[in-house]
Amino acid sequence: MSVAFTKEESSETAAETLLPDRPISGHPNLVTLQGLKLLQAELDAARAAYDAANAIEDVNERRRQQSVPLRDARYFAERVRSAQVQPDPETHDAVAFGSTVTYTRDDNPPQTYRIVGEDEADPKQGAISFASPVARALMGKAVGDVVEVNEQDLEILSIE
Repeated sequence: MSVAFTKEESSETAAETLLPDRPISGHPNLVTLQGLKLLQAELDAARAAYDAANAIEDVNERRRQQSVPLRDARYFAERVRSAQVQPDPETHDAVAFGSTVTYTRDDNPPQTYRIVGEDEADPKQGAISFASPVARALMGKAVGDVVEVNEQDLEILSIE
């Protein structure tokens, strides 16, 4: 049936429920074991929210409430499916995926970050993505090495 023959509210609701997919990075989906658990928890939460929205009687409201969980479930299902769990580094000789690195940036106080997967990165919690410029510059470097990122020198103080 043409949209011309539907109630205006229904056509607006249909447009609201057609959310675009969340973009998926072109980088490999490297994750820590904790990161995989977080992805699975997000998938479970999206599925639960979708199931809860199914109980709504009003069809338009149900569609509205299902749209975000459905989009999130598609995203997290793909991220769980494509996840490549990386083991913790065996040595702390060089920065690697899963390493916790402390460095100084020019004359600023030291900063400490763990290098993790894209979906588990949270700089405020001390975790940066392996695909970030800082992590890419630090990978493979050792304590005492200096790298340049955005015209600033970073000196590695420790690797855990």
